[in-house]
Amino acid sequence: MVLKHVLKVFDILDNPKVKALEVKKLFDEVGCTNVSIKAIEGEYGDVEFIKIILPGLKGKVKGGTSPTINLVGQLGGIGAYPTMKGFVSDGDGALSVLTAALKIAEMQSRGCYFEGDVVVTTHICNTAPITPREPVPFLGLPLPVDVLLKNIVDSEADAVLSVDTTKGNRILNQRGFAITPTVKEGYILKVSDDLLDIMSTTTGLPPAVIAISTQDITSYNNNLYHINSIMQPSTITDSPVVGVAITTQTSVAGSATGATNFADIEMVSRFCVEVAKYYGCGKCKLYDNQEYKKLISLYGSLKHLQKIDL
Repeated sequence: MVLKHVLKVFDILDNPKVKALEVKKLFDEVGCTNVSIKAIEGEYGDVEFIKIILPGLKGKVKGGTSPTINLVGQLGGIGAYPTMKGFVSDGDGALSVLTAALKIAEMQSRGCYFEGDVVVTTHICNTAPITPREPVPFLGLPLPVDVLLKNIVDSEADAVLSVDTTKGNRILNQRGFAITPTVKEGYILKVSDDLLDIMSTTTGLPPAVIAISTQDITSYNNNLYHINSIMQPSTITDSPVVGVAITTQTSVAGSATGATNFADIEMVSRFCVEVAKYYGCGKCKLYDNQEYKKLISLYGSLKHLQKIDL
């Protein structure tokens, strides 16, 4: 049951005075002590980065070779105080990955370990700026995008799932979540069949895929149109990145309060747990390496699309 974990994490985050230390204490309660916190003061207030390492039986932490997956809670902030009162829709990505981390930590406390390491990263900011946007306003980034990414994307991870609220668009209009095609070093690759299978299992529904464009996998610094920041981690890592987009039937503002649907968050968190489980033991591939190599041989590198400093 993951819903109880959603409620525990949400109860902590839904507080204008919340500190990352309170999240750390929640993990201390289930014996997970590998939680680090880093605070950076920005233009809009403090931003606290949280990194949780959940070692696997054969993961790199213990000297093994099983691959590591990074679950990233991508967002501008969990709050937009004092303008908006309460937890905002944009915070759902952070809520989802912290919930997944708490579930995995509890499993470990009961003797159930995955094979590979799982690294969960996100940040807490309750004073993120509101950015005008069509069709609905977004929450802006509380720090420069390069600073955020360097502190939220694990450089040692072999794969990244970037979970982000993606409700302010007209591309996909259904409630729940969708995945993106896999992105690696500037290439938008085919959608992972393994992820589609896991999604069908965790939702009991046909899998959903959200479209992304070349603009979406380039840096925010170029001022081009992006669906949101969901694919920004792909600009800073050579590992494959897949976006997990939390979606709605109507366009919902990232700055809206009262918009978090616990059933959807629970489903997203379960999906992340299952992907981490199967990825670590080699039963979930995010892309076909041979096909990727052929793309490179035919068309060359697209790494220039990852450029952040423009």
